[in-house]
Amino acid sequence: MKKILVPTDFSAHANSALHAAAIIARKCQAEVILLHIIELPQQATDEISIGAEIPEVMFFKNAAENRLLELAHSPVLEGLNVSQVLKLDRTFMGVIKVAEINDVDLIIMGSHGASGAKEMFIGSNTEKVVRSSEVPVLVIKEKISEFEVKDFIFASDFSESMKAPFLKALKFNKVFGSKLHLLMVNTPNSFKTTQAAEEQLEAFLSDITDKEFELTIYNDINIEQGILNYAKKIDADLIGLSTHGRKGISHFLNGSITEDLVNHSSTSVLTFKIK
Repeated sequence: MKKILVPTDFSAHANSALHAAAIIARKCQAEVILLHIIELPQQATDEISIGAEIPEVMFFKNAAENRLLELAHSPVLEGLNVSQVLKLDRTFMGVIKVAEINDVDLIIMGSHGASGAKEMFIGSNTEKVVRSSEVPVLVIKEKISEFEVKDFIFASDFSESMKAPFLKALKFNKVFGSKLHLLMVNTPNSFKTTQAAEEQLEAFLSDITDKEFELTIYNDINIEQGILNYAKKIDADLIGLSTHGRKGISHFLNGSITEDLVNHSSTSVLTFKIK
C-alpha cells in the first residue's frame, strides 16, 4: 500500500479517519493525501474553472488551504509523507476523481451514518463513495484516537466473484495483524444446510494457501442482521464487505447490503468493489 486518501471536512469523524490513516500509513510506509472539497453549485464551479474570482469562494478557499496545511503538520501525522489537495466539486465526485488521478490504494472516511428520511432521500457522501469507488474504502464509525483491529470479519456468500475481494481482505488483514473471521449468513429465504455451506466454503478456499482464519456459518432473519449480530457477538473491530456498485434504477430496485451496513453499523466497515 503506497497511497492513502483521507477526505476531510475537519469534523470529529474526519479526525477519527485521520488517526486510522496515520496508523495504517506507518505500518505500510504509505503517503497520506489530505483532501478537502468545497462543494458549490455547478454554475459557481464553472465560473471558478475559467478564472473568475468570486470573493466569497476565494475566502473559503484560502481558509480551507490554511486548515489543510495546519492539519498536515499536526502531531498525529508527524514523520509521515503528507500532501494536500483542495478541490471545488461535488463531494463524492471529487473524492472519486482525486483517488483515480493519484492512483490511491485506500480511501479512509469518517461517518456517523444516516437513517430514516435522511437516508432515503439524501444519503451520505460516504455511501456514494462506497458505491462508486474502484479502490477499497475504510469507513470509520466511531470517534477514535487509536485504530486497532483485533477481530476482522469478512462476510460473503463465497461465490466465485468474491475471490478477488477476499484476496484483498487477506492482504489488509496482514497489515492489521488481526484475527480473520470468515462469515456466511444463512437466512430463511436462502437457506443452506450446514453440510452444503461447509462444502461451498471448502471449495472457495481450495486454492488459498493462507488459511489462518475462523469459519462461521451464522443463522439469522436476513444477511444484514446476521452480520451485525455476529459482529456484536464477537466484539469485532472491523467488517469487510464487497459491493457491486450498482447505480441509478438498478440500485434503487436492488439496494445494497454493504451501503446499508455502512449506514447502520456501529463497527467500522472496509468495502471492496467486485470487478
